[in-house]
Amino acid sequence: MEKVVTRDPEILGGEPVFAGTRVPIESLFDHLEAGDSIADFLEGFPSVKREQVLALLEESKQPSCRYDPADAKNLADSALHRKRNGDCN
Repeated sequence: MEKVVTRDPEILGGEPVFAGTRVPIESLFDHLEAGDSIADFLEGFPSVKREQVLALLEESKQPSCRYDPADAKNLADSALHRKRNGDCN
């Protein structure tokens, strides 16, 4: 499976972004919390793939891997850890 989230100190100071983009994952959760649909988000950020959004949302539903909207960095850290170690599947 393709990477969903990456962090690179050269991209937005290391903020977690959708892989292959400069779109922070926090933007997705901000849009959803504001009542926007996934389609609305994707229209505003065409570099993000629908599959990436769905994979991130699915990962955030894992019981031991819940997303805390106050700290998107924790989700990126745990998502990257799970990808490397096969946890939370």
